[in-house]
This record gives sequence, structure tokens and C-alpha cells, in this order.
Amino acid sequence: MSDVRFDGRVVVVTGGGRGLGREYALLLAARGARVVVNDVGTGIDGCGASPSPAHAVAEEIRVLGGEAAADVHDVATVGGARAVTRAAVERWGRLDVLVNNAGISILRPLGDLSDQECRRVLDTHVGGTLNMVRAVWPHMVAAGYGRIVNTCSDAVFGDAGLSVYAAGKGGVLGLTTSLAAEGAPYGIKVNAVVPIAATRMSLQALQGDESTAGLLVDMFPARLVAPVVAVLAHEDVPCTGEFLHAAGRRVGRVFLGATEGVVWKEDPTPESVRDQLPGVRSTEEFRTPQSVRASMAFSLERLGIGGGEPLTLDLTTPEAVDEGRVSPVED
Repeated sequence: MSDVRFDGRVVVVTGGGRGLGREYALLLAARGARVVVNDVGTGIDGCGASPSPAHAVAEEIRVLGGEAAADVHDVATVGGARAVTRAAVERWGRLDVLVNNAGISILRPLGDLSDQECRRVLDTHVGGTLNMVRAVWPHMVAAGYGRIVNTCSDAVFGDAGLSVYAAGKGGVLGLTTSLAAEGAPYGIKVNAVVPIAATRMSLQALQGDESTAGLLVDMFPARLVAPVVAVLAHEDVPCTGEFLHAAGRRVGRVFLGATEGVVWKEDPTPESVRDQLPGVRSTEEFRTPQSVRASMAFSLERLGIGGGEPLTLDLTTPEAVDEGRVSPVED
């Protein structure tokens, strides 16, 4: 089979100045991509700013013979995301791939987080991802082609001190699956990587636990995530709406599943649901619906209605632009 190459492709990598984003930018550039390295250069908690990380990685790529441009706009704002997009299109005339990697980390119990900190985490993770997708979407639709790689996290599985961070990543999860369906008619594929890697954020979270931090550095270097992102960003990627777990030399798939569940002959009562919870919760048999339609068809099939084929449903809200209630997005 041919090598995974990106010759002629233009890629935007947000959060590309350090850690995972740097590894993505370097590998994609080495494989022929022209890369916009976007990074505000903030601290781990989202405070402060510095142009140095983005410029350093862009220069590193150029020294190695690749093509790159640095960008320091803040994707947590709509204007910043549009500016990043314009930087790519004005410089190289196209935008083929978006890697949404920008993120911050404030990991404390929910009650210890300020309103501002909560807002900052959500604005960066789910807001930044959404802003960038909205900015690049018209260009990809017009081209009839696009690849978007979002960043999710093991945080969606839950743990203490992760509530707001996990909420942001949960938003990215839903955004990825829905955009995959919305982008399909336009040749746009949207997937996500779920990385485990030694980065500034992960190592800070392990301060005081030198043993685990050492294991992370030894077994999960950030560079091992980059090949997974490259495959998801490539024109030949076979999947859309999926999540690949990149954990060192192990790569797997994370997915949403629906159990077979229990079907009642009569209307369920609180008592009958309580008594049948083991069967409801059993994961011995499950399915992975690929859309809302497929999920509803699955439920109807279990109820003895239909043959399990996805339904034809229009779930979109009627257009309201003409009535002045919704304003179209403008560059």
C-alpha cells in the first residue's frame, strides 16, 4: 500500500506549539502538508500569552524543509477562529484538514472552581472546537472535501476533579458524531483522537506522584499519538464519527453502545424497572448505533416494530434566517 502522504494539502493544527500539537504539526509537515501552527502560548490554565511556541514550531518545520506558518489567534473566540482560517486560505488558497487540539487544564473539585475558570475551560475545549469547525466548514463544503480531527479524552469516563474538563470533552464527543453525519454529503469526515500522553497538562496533574509520572513519560510519549492523528486526517480514512484511543503503542476504539435492554409486555412501573435493572444494565449484548435515526430504529426493532433499518427523519429546525430570527455566519 502507498505511504500516508499529505502533499498539496493545507492543515491547521490548533494548540500546535507544544506537546501533542507540536508532534502532529511536525509529522504532517514531514509527510508533505503545509501547516498553519496555531497557538496562543498560554499557561496550562489558559492564562497569559506568548507568540514563541507557534513561531518556534513553524520555524522548526521550515528548517527541516517543510512549509509552515505561525498563527497566534485565540480559537476560543469566534473572531480568532475565523482569523486562523483566513491565514490558511489567504496564504495557500485552500484548507483541507483541521486538527482541533487546543486545550487548557484546570483540574480541581467542582466546588473549588470559580465561575471564570469554568467558563475558560468550556470556552477553550468545546467553544474552541466549535468555533474552528464553523470557520472552516464553508470552505470544506465548497471544496467537497474535508478532514476534521477533534480531541476527546478519557475524562468522559469520569474521575474526581474532572467535572468541567469532562463536560467540555463531552461536548466535543457529541459534536464529532453529529458533524460526521452532517458532513457526509459534502465529503467531510469528522473523527476524534482520545490520547494518553506525557504532556505539560498530564504531568502537572500527576505532581507528587513521581512513579506514575515516570511511567507516563516512558510508556506514553506524545509522538506516538501523531501517527493516529495522521491516519484520521488522511484522504483515505475509512471511518467518520469515530474515536480512536491512542495510548502509547496501543491503539483502540472508544465508542458509545446501547445494551439490548429489557422489553416489558405491560407498561413498566418503578418497581418493575428496579427489579429488572440487572438486565437493563447488562453489557453482554450491545449495539453501536451510528445516528439518532439508527438508535430509534434499534428501539423500534426491540419493540417488534420495523426491521431495524434507520428511519428517514428530518431533525433540523426550520430555516429562520428570512424571518430575522437567525443571522447567517459571515467571514
